[in-house]
Amino acid sequence: MGKYIEQLELLDEGSFRHLNGSLIAHLKGTESILKSWGADQMLRTAGLFHAAYGTAGFDENIVALSQRKKIASIIGNQVETPVYLYCSCNRSYVLPKIGGSDQIRFKDRFNDALFTLSTEQANLFCELTVANELELVYASEKFKNPHGRELFELFEGMEIFLSFQAREAYKVALSKFA
Repeated sequence: MGKYIEQLELLDEGSFRHLNGSLIAHLKGTESILKSWGADQMLRTAGLFHAAYGTAGFDENIVALSQRKKIASIIGNQVETPVYLYCSCNRSYVLPKIGGSDQIRFKDRFNDALFTLSTEQANLFCELTVANELELVYASEKFKNPHGRELFELFEGMEIFLSFQAREAYKVALSKFA
């Protein structure tokens, strides 16, 4: 992971702030959570770069969307694909629809494309989502308390796409909202 962290730090230059500090610290924290769950190298690297192009919840971006090839040259196309997917999620469309189905209807916020995620895409997207949000929950009661119930319900809807470790982690972290 060291070479990827170096590349992130070069791209970010410490300039981006995030809810609980620097964006780099949040990205490292997300990767660390994924590592603790036994995630493979691909998913852990995607966790490090999950906000490269910004997200619907955090519009700051490390690189412009037009630089997808640059990110792919650093982390590889196989990893860049779920990074783009995560960054492109139109959360106000997608997240309320999760649960009660074995499929996730997805809307790309960059180009408004609508499609159904494959099982593999849904697994990666949901695992990244839980790791990202739990990193914020672990770091701040000020984040956890107003968002905990909503996150618990969202993660419950994602359960069929989550690893055992992700399911256990959110249930422990958000138990008071169960």
